[in-house]
Amino acid sequence: MTGRKSFGSDNHTGAHPAVLRAMMEANSGDAVAYGADEWTERVTTQLCEAFQADGGAFLVLNGSGANVLGLSALLRRHEAVICAESAHINTDECGAPERLVGTKLLAVPAPDGKLTPELIAGQLGGRGDDHFAQPGVVAVTQATEFGTCYTLAELRKIADFCRASDLLVFLDGARLANAVAYLDCSLAELAECADVLTFGGTKNGGVGAEALIVMGGSLAADVPYLRKQQTQLTSKMRFVAAQFGALLQDDLWRSNATHANAMARRLADGVRAVDGVEIVHPVQANAVFARLRPRHIAALQRDWTFHVWDERGSVVRWMTAFDTSEADVDAFLADIRSTAVGQESRDVSRESSASG
Repeated sequence: MTGRKSFGSDNHTGAHPAVLRAMMEANSGDAVAYGADEWTERVTTQLCEAFQADGGAFLVLNGSGANVLGLSALLRRHEAVICAESAHINTDECGAPERLVGTKLLAVPAPDGKLTPELIAGQLGGRGDDHFAQPGVVAVTQATEFGTCYTLAELRKIADFCRASDLLVFLDGARLANAVAYLDCSLAELAECADVLTFGGTKNGGVGAEALIVMGGSLAADVPYLRKQQTQLTSKMRFVAAQFGALLQDDLWRSNATHANAMARRLADGVRAVDGVEIVHPVQANAVFARLRPRHIAALQRDWTFHVWDERGSVVRWMTAFDTSEADVDAFLADIRSTAVGQESRDVSRESSASG
């Protein structure tokens, strides 16, 4: 890591000061363990109210754990999960759903990271055939791994199709706050399209805090036992709850996400006129995906931290966070422009030498 602001991930940032203060306040005195404390009771009630969930809210430690827990609550042992090829559960969780839940992932190519009823329908051909894992759950990510967001209309179409097709919907909401900020909607409006979903706090100012939201009461019965079995029941739950308490206070979660999204748009707007830089996905949440010349990428990475998403396609991902400042973005933009100009000059010089 360099001394400059990282654009590698919203996981690279520290915690929001309000979150740290809340954890310090929760550190006073003793409290009953494993969630039987006043912080957890208060926060889970707030979450259920915000999502209009009847099943309950369950606090966990990380996003992969939340995803595994959510899928295990929805799936029968012979059932499979339909998801986009780019879904985090398919690409970045070391096979956790397959290993820990014992499910099969039916991954669908989705260039923008978004499933459609038509793409889902294409995975239903083996239904009723005992040689095939039976599709039981559709997993969507909001915002997607490409920084795109399902509209409410798109999610409702998926939900309607799934309900008519006897499929349950799981929503990976590691960056749900960013999607809500982009769509200018409520948490409940998104939640009504899912049976179980996650609400990420870690990428939005938390230290390590995720919530699993179960919309219907009938789906929640096994979740407490599965959470313990999957090592996501922390003894000092009050510190996880305190983080969400701070994020829920005055909708800090929304203002954090709104700021991160705005910084991504500032960055994207700033590079659109830079020669040799192409934005490859709509910038809707807090991610900018851009195609650069390989030498341009290498030059930038000498001073800046970011992820090369597709080395073959020369596509990078730049992530912004709640604490990314305009000055951070502008400094990065200045270097993007200067390295692009330097690269262009070198290319012109080589062409002149070759022709001479």
